[in-house]
Amino acid sequence: MPLFDLFKRSRRAKTPAHPRKTPEFDTPLTSSGLESVFTDCADFFSRPISPGGRGGEALSLCWLDGLVDGRSVGESVLRPLTDKFRINGGNAADLIEQIFHGAVYSSSARIVSTTDEAANALTAGFCALVFDGEGRAIVFETRSGEHRAIAEPTTEKSVKGAKDSFIETLRVNTALVRRKLRSPDLKIAESTVGRRTRTQVAVVYLGGVANADLVRETRRRVDTIDVDGLLASGGIEEYISDEPRSPFPQVMHTERPDKFASALLDGRVGILVDGIPLGFIVPGTFAQLMRAPEDNSMHFAVASVTVLLRYAALALSVALPALYVSIAMYHQEMIPTKLLLSIIEAKQLVPFSTAAEVIGMLAAFELLQEAGFRIPSSVGQTMSIIGALIVGQSAVEAKVISPIAVIVVALAGITGYTIPNQDLGNALRLARFLFVLAAIAGGIFGLMCAGALLVYHLCSLESFGVGYMTPLADSDRLDLIRSVLRLPLWAQKNREAQLGTPDKRRQK
Repeated sequence: MPLFDLFKRSRRAKTPAHPRKTPEFDTPLTSSGLESVFTDCADFFSRPISPGGRGGEALSLCWLDGLVDGRSVGESVLRPLTDKFRINGGNAADLIEQIFHGAVYSSSARIVSTTDEAANALTAGFCALVFDGEGRAIVFETRSGEHRAIAEPTTEKSVKGAKDSFIETLRVNTALVRRKLRSPDLKIAESTVGRRTRTQVAVVYLGGVANADLVRETRRRVDTIDVDGLLASGGIEEYISDEPRSPFPQVMHTERPDKFASALLDGRVGILVDGIPLGFIVPGTFAQLMRAPEDNSMHFAVASVTVLLRYAALALSVALPALYVSIAMYHQEMIPTKLLLSIIEAKQLVPFSTAAEVIGMLAAFELLQEAGFRIPSSVGQTMSIIGALIVGQSAVEAKVISPIAVIVVALAGITGYTIPNQDLGNALRLARFLFVLAAIAGGIFGLMCAGALLVYHLCSLESFGVGYMTPLADSDRLDLIRSVLRLPLWAQKNREAQLGTPDKRRQK
């Protein structure tokens, strides 16, 4: 089977997104045309300019307040334009040549000839010098430098790694990656997504390392996103995933530039979106989602044990409540006698069945977690203490629930927090409920059927032509060992074979 089947999903084989054109966008480029495009826009400003201060042909300088830096407009554009020693005058064509070839201090300038291009430049933080008689304009980059400061990662804590994280500004994020990979082989291909938002999306990869088919397929999927706006991470993940109906993530995301750069070195392709402080990495596999950036910062023996514990915690998080329900309801003979007597004694005065207890506790745990995300952080810890200790202890003492049910659900919740990827953790939380329902319906047999269906579903998924369970399912023994253990760095000489990288060697 070829690595990439471009016609596998006909729903993606459509024309790339284009902005909806309005009548104003089809008119010749003039200052009045721009004013009509930005009608009722209080932040649109336009002022006449006499080149060289001689009072000849008046030009119009247009910009959107707040998107441009006023000092840059004044010092880099207005000041040289009105300097009679820099502008020699002449007709409009001569003025365009003089200004474009260095009469203005701005470091970035280009000539546009349509109202569409000029309007898009203004919304991107440029100012436009419009020549009404020529139907052209020169746009200068004077965008405001105000953005959120680079801070420490919040969801992916760094102990021995870098302390910087992505922010909402695309150019700052690409610079952070450049600082990690100081090579001209780092390629950044940009496109625009969203008819209304006109969001800049950058596809980032290492030339000579990333598979060319993977790069082309990633760019194709990004270019075929045809929506009004791209404002959230789901807007990019769901449209480029192979199986968007599956709750399991097929696109990795990170807020750490060092993890992003490490994925590029492995031969993967990254995606950065303006306005979203995350980097997206494709293809995403289950084994990669179970790895944390700190694994490479620890000793390989410690990291290997940590990864194995992580897989064990995953199994407990998904199957422990269902296993307890199945044993308590159908297979009491599997419980040791002393433990069985303790459970019976604790449940004598509890009015609810084991199934109702576990389902109710799981729902309460999810509500408690959701409330922790929504309330202010200053009271989040207090709310967690009240919910976990006071309410839980009171429910046990009031004989509403049994202590063993609290222990099982709490242990399943705690082990779920060891999953490095939050999206994968959310999918496993959903699977936990389905496993409990299967255990209620069929005991151990129902639990085993649910586990088989989960494994079948995971093995049937693909991410950009790579099997989701690779290398856990379809690779040799050495690749399997590498996926569940962290080998010494000096032993990791080759890149992952399933990525099909042209440069297969990571080190000598």
